[in-house]
Amino acid sequence: MQYWLVKSEPDAFGIDDLANMPDQTEHWDGVRNYQARNFMRDEMKCGDQVFFYHSNCKEPGIVGIVEVVREGYPDHTAFDPEGKYYDPKSDPDRPRWYMVDVKLVQRFRQTISLSSMKTRPELEGMRLLQKGNRLSVMPIAPEHWQVILDLYRENIG
Repeated sequence: MQYWLVKSEPDAFGIDDLANMPDQTEHWDGVRNYQARNFMRDEMKCGDQVFFYHSNCKEPGIVGIVEVVREGYPDHTAFDPEGKYYDPKSDPDRPRWYMVDVKLVQRFRQTISLSSMKTRPELEGMRLLQKGNRLSVMPIAPEHWQVILDLYRENIG
């Protein structure tokens, strides 16, 4: 099993939106970065655990955990000329973009804020905390995963 982090703006699609989906499951579409696409297409596997991160909001941070329940497949939103994520260079015979399906595992009672993660020396080297990192999908080292879970337990304790 691998660990991941996915980012979404809560005004566009937040953890509450996922919680309200049928079976609390939805496809993770609209990713238009090649490195993030490669992670979803080639590396994310069913059963992988994923932190759900709210970005571009008052308190950016990790708000819960989701699980990959369907491995990478073509992102159909790239084929819709009327859609927000349309890419004319992508077609069903030669898809350029991929997505995975995720299912809600746990919604955190309290956000693990970006600022609190930055204070933890154990998280040094975590991609999320590196300057200029804007990836919306990224791997998380197992030791970083555990530190963040410990942070959550401390905050709700």
